[in-house]
Amino acid sequence: MRLNRRDLILGVAVRALAQQPIFSTQVKVVTLLATVHDGDGAIVTNLNPEDFVVEEDGVPQTIRYFSRESDLPLTLGLLVDTSRSQVGVLEPERRASYRFLDQVLREDKDQAFIAHFDIEVEILQDLTPSRTRLATALDKLTIPRRASTLLYQAVRDCSEGQMKRQQGRKAFILLSDGVDVHSKATIVTAIEYAQRADTIIYSILFAKKSWLAYYPSTAPIMAAYSARGKHAMQRLARETGGTYYEVSKRNSIERIYASIEEQLRNQYSIGYTPERKDAGGRYCQIRLTTRRPGLIVQTRAGYYAE
Repeated sequence: MRLNRRDLILGVAVRALAQQPIFSTQVKVVTLLATVHDGDGAIVTNLNPEDFVVEEDGVPQTIRYFSRESDLPLTLGLLVDTSRSQVGVLEPERRASYRFLDQVLREDKDQAFIAHFDIEVEILQDLTPSRTRLATALDKLTIPRRASTLLYQAVRDCSEGQMKRQQGRKAFILLSDGVDVHSKATIVTAIEYAQRADTIIYSILFAKKSWLAYYPSTAPIMAAYSARGKHAMQRLARETGGTYYEVSKRNSIERIYASIEEQLRNQYSIGYTPERKDAGGRYCQIRLTTRRPGLIVQTRAGYYAE
């Protein structure tokens, strides 16, 4: 049987999709990375395509690509808050980050970069698979004398500059108290750029709170700032499909990193072609659920059609 040109092109496209999903909103395939938890918080790894329901702007979608594999290349960005508010927590962050990158990165497949933000946003080490180079960059983290926290600007700039052109699985590890000071970007802009770059944000709220004992008169003001920072970190994670964590005596930075590692190793990759054809240029909301009761699906809230 002879195949016409259209069939041949379609066959090539299907084979290419089977080998590696397309992680770009510039084509008509939307790919979601999802993590599923049960009611006790344990990760669920035995779901099939028929267990999921995808809706875009309320319209049911047909799942055309599905995989439980997490073997796709992983691109990580470690975004570290080095502003004055992080005095006292930088060293624990540094030590835990060494171990996390050493355990997670596969030098034959994965890559990472190190960035910090305070009075500026700076890439200390661009994308590399080398653990040695990443460790050297972590050693360079310092806290300046001047006060400023360009958190939203860091997410925006790193999404556009480091992540947008990458393929495969992409995630930021964001270490901060969440209080942005003097950014030229808003939280809405930061989330938009992360979503356009298909990048998940795992936000880790890490702040030293002993200042309350020394400056009780400022406690109400600082408490308001802390609440605002917590809300920002929660929103950055929620709307990009990541997880929000808060470091405490019971939940150490090491334990949090172990949880992130487990999630990165147990993701579902789900792809669909939007049923609507007129979404160009606007934001499309995504709702991903399961048919099994009691399960919680974690994925990005939407994407920008282009």
